[in-house]
Amino acid sequence: MLKVFADRGGTFTDIVAVTNNPQIIARLLQHPQRFLIVPLPHQQWVIVYKLLSENPEQYQDAVIQGIRDIIGLASHENIPDAAIEVIKMGTTVATNALLERKGDRVVLLITKGFRDALRIGYQNRPDIFTRQIILPTMLYEQVIEIEERYDAQGNELIPVNLTQAKADLEAVYHTGIRSCAIVFMHSDRYPHHEQQIAQLASTIGFTQISISHQVSPLMKLVSRGDTTVVDAYLTPILRRYVNQISSQLSGVKLMFMKSDGGLVAAANFQGKDSIFSGPAGGIVGAIKTSQRAGFELVITFDMGGTSTDVAHFQGEYERQLDAEIAGARMRVPVLAINTIAAGGGSILFFDGSSYRVGPESAGANPGPACYRRGGRLTVTDANVMSGKIHPQYFPAVFGIEGNLPLDREIVVEQFTQLAAEITAATGNDYTPEQVASGFVAIAVENMANAIKKISLQRGYDVTQYTLCCFGGAGGQVACLIADTLGMKTIFLHPYAGVLSAYGMGLADVTVMKERGVEQLLTPELIPQLKELMDELEAQGRRGEKSPSTKLFKTEVDAKECGVGLVVRKVNLKYEGSNSTLAVNFHEDLMVMRREFAREHQSRYGFIQVEKVLVVESISVEIIQQMETPEEPLINRTRPWEQLPEYVEQVKMFTDGKWYDTPVYRREDLQPGDRIYGSAIIVEKISTIVVEPFWKAILTPQNHLILERFSKD
Repeated sequence: MLKVFADRGGTFTDIVAVTNNPQIIARLLQHPQRFLIVPLPHQQWVIVYKLLSENPEQYQDAVIQGIRDIIGLASHENIPDAAIEVIKMGTTVATNALLERKGDRVVLLITKGFRDALRIGYQNRPDIFTRQIILPTMLYEQVIEIEERYDAQGNELIPVNLTQAKADLEAVYHTGIRSCAIVFMHSDRYPHHEQQIAQLASTIGFTQISISHQVSPLMKLVSRGDTTVVDAYLTPILRRYVNQISSQLSGVKLMFMKSDGGLVAAANFQGKDSIFSGPAGGIVGAIKTSQRAGFELVITFDMGGTSTDVAHFQGEYERQLDAEIAGARMRVPVLAINTIAAGGGSILFFDGSSYRVGPESAGANPGPACYRRGGRLTVTDANVMSGKIHPQYFPAVFGIEGNLPLDREIVVEQFTQLAAEITAATGNDYTPEQVASGFVAIAVENMANAIKKISLQRGYDVTQYTLCCFGGAGGQVACLIADTLGMKTIFLHPYAGVLSAYGMGLADVTVMKERGVEQLLTPELIPQLKELMDELEAQGRRGEKSPSTKLFKTEVDAKECGVGLVVRKVNLKYEGSNSTLAVNFHEDLMVMRREFAREHQSRYGFIQVEKVLVVESISVEIIQQMETPEEPLINRTRPWEQLPEYVEQVKMFTDGKWYDTPVYRREDLQPGDRIYGSAIIVEKISTIVVEPFWKAILTPQNHLILERFSKD
């Protein structure tokens, strides 16, 4: 049986599989360049495999192809149900659809008189000096104003005009629109009108009906409406992708990673929960493995081919309620991830006076110049030019047949040409490797700034943290990032190159239920909050269906929940303020006040003791812990005085000069080995560059710990 954990990224799809089938292992061991095999206790093995996310000449879907390659099936053979126990995966399908505006056609149904409420938004201006404001395109295609109204106290001022609503919905339905978003005033508390319209839309034949009181049961019409529209726009895309996967995996248990770091059954995977599906797997993998290694203060650094994701961890997952991506606003719990468009595939530009890195990415197709598809120079090419990546240690999956190594010649040729252009434009005589190193320095600065935003700017001393570095390109710049930030320790898991996929296997099944409150935090409110939380927990465990639609109110089937850990949170803010902070619910009001004051002081640098606190909303998270892969200890068999042997010495350009640099294979290292930079440690799934004045230490858990030492 196979357990498959997969992350479909923008450039590569990473697969980690656990099996007890020795026949599969015996066959894969014949292809050591393509598969990494790690033995586990109890006659089990971990299989690590990477392939391009897009390779239309070879396959339609990377995850399905990866499973076929592992099992050993041709493209025309069906995947046997009995071969796979479970698949847990993250996907960028919805994210890409949002970025490219390729979601489903949506009609917005909103209270009469509020037709343009979502377009007007909050009229905030992130850049106040911008003279020309370019509004993001709205995701909905048409708007239907519904004659209905509740007031804020729940009194029905205007009943729903069902006759007119039916006529308007049928007219839109005949234009081919099949997805609708229903957003009414005060429906987070009084949902009856939304339920009536949802039932009507279902009768007419709409196949996707997103209802705001289910999608985002919180106050604020605009944010609730934005979230509902995003859900209606993306859920059909996800549903088709899930059906495409399920059609080839009939009978296999399929689960997806949500943006909040929890797993959900494929049938209940919704658009609003999918935006950070892949990155969330990386955060879970980074935190779980860091804790196993003994690190509790962690900055996660996930550098992939298209983007870099960073996050902060200090004892528990940090989530944020409001998020924005590609101009689309959402109000759902998501892991607090700061993403920047800087990755291995970020395209390098010279604009006549300065270097620029990204935000455009070469993606998987055509990819960087060295991928043999006619791509432009990228950060990956800069590392090839600098001698930090060597084709002979990189997977040979390029070219038309998918079996050629990286093309270093084209990289040297293009950097030589670019260096000549820079010299002609500026009069400065730079060598190709100096140009490449300059571009890498800019990329590093951009990524370090992203880390500063989630750490230093929020009052955390980043020098006391461990940098958990992962992603296919992370190990190439880990030391440079740490040096820029003053960090002294870097943690690299043996599966760091595929940690987002591995994180899918370490994640728990979760249900998150929310409810708006908007009342002063008083002793009298505490029993009401407790009663509301008990009700939310019961709803989460029941997994009850909505009578008006085919969608589940909860994210996880009740039988998945069992008796798990329950986390109760209260979102507090000062009266008159709009900035909320989440604290743990406690029946002692003063405990919550102290925790809020501590968080507010850390985040904003001050507290206002004279102000009363308001409970904006509450949340209940039910966590069912899953069985996770074991990580074996490794033993030292080589004498302590015997140093590890390197494979060869190569030239590496760093810190402004060329170094004679030894190359080590990670599988040749043993616990207690120390590698002093400059050095390169190659794996089948990534490359780790140990810069000068850094040392790498291998632990009995097969963890690589990089430590900074003094230049003296």
